[in-house]
Amino acid sequence: MTHRKGLVLDFGGVLTTPLLPAVLAFEEREGLSRGALINALYLDPGAVRRTQELERGSLTQDEWNAEAGRALGIPGDNLMGRVFADLRPETSVIAAAAAARRAGVKAGILSNSVGLSPWNLYEGYDLDRNYDAVVISERHGLRKPEPEIFALVLKMLELPAEECVFVDDSEEHLAPAAELGFATVHAREPGRTVARLEELLGVPLGGAG
Repeated sequence: MTHRKGLVLDFGGVLTTPLLPAVLAFEEREGLSRGALINALYLDPGAVRRTQELERGSLTQDEWNAEAGRALGIPGDNLMGRVFADLRPETSVIAAAAAARRAGVKAGILSNSVGLSPWNLYEGYDLDRNYDAVVISERHGLRKPEPEIFALVLKMLELPAEECVFVDDSEEHLAPAAELGFATVHAREPGRTVARLEELLGVPLGGAG
C-alpha cells in the first residue's frame, strides 16, 4: 500500500463533535419540534440557496440569522451561534492531525463556512498555526463539493490529490474528492476515523490501528 503524504480535513463534525446532536439540543432549548431546523432550513430550496450563499460569502451570517429566524418563528439574534452552542473539539482527531504533522504529513483544513461574524465556528482552534493550509469557503467565493476549492487546498499544500486523504462527515463531499484522486474517509466515529487514517498515512496517530 502506498501511503499518502497529505491530509485534508473538514472542520465541523470532524474536528468538532457531531453537528446533529447540537442541532437537536438547540431545537429542545428553543421549544421547537424535533427536526424543525432541518425541515425549515435544509429541505426548503430557498433556504438551501441562502446557506450556499453564506458558504460562498455572498450572504452575511447576520442576514442568514435573520432569514432563518423568520422561517423558524424565533429571534434571529446570533442564531448560528445558538444552533451550534453545544459543539466541542473532537480531541482525538485533532491530536491525530498533530501527530501526522509531526511525522511529516502535510495537513490542511477545507471547510464550508457558516460565516465568521458575529459567531466564529473556528475561534480557539488556532488553525493557521496548527495546519499547513486553511481554506474557509467564504474567503474564496467557492464551496465544497466544487472541484476548484479542492484544487485550491492542494495548491496550498503543494501536493496532488493522489497523495492526499480527505476526511469529511458529509458523504456528498466524498465522491467528488475521490473522483479527483483523493483517498476518502467518512468521519462517523472518531476512533474509526483515526484508525483508518493510520492505515492510509502509514504513521501511528494514537488510534487502534
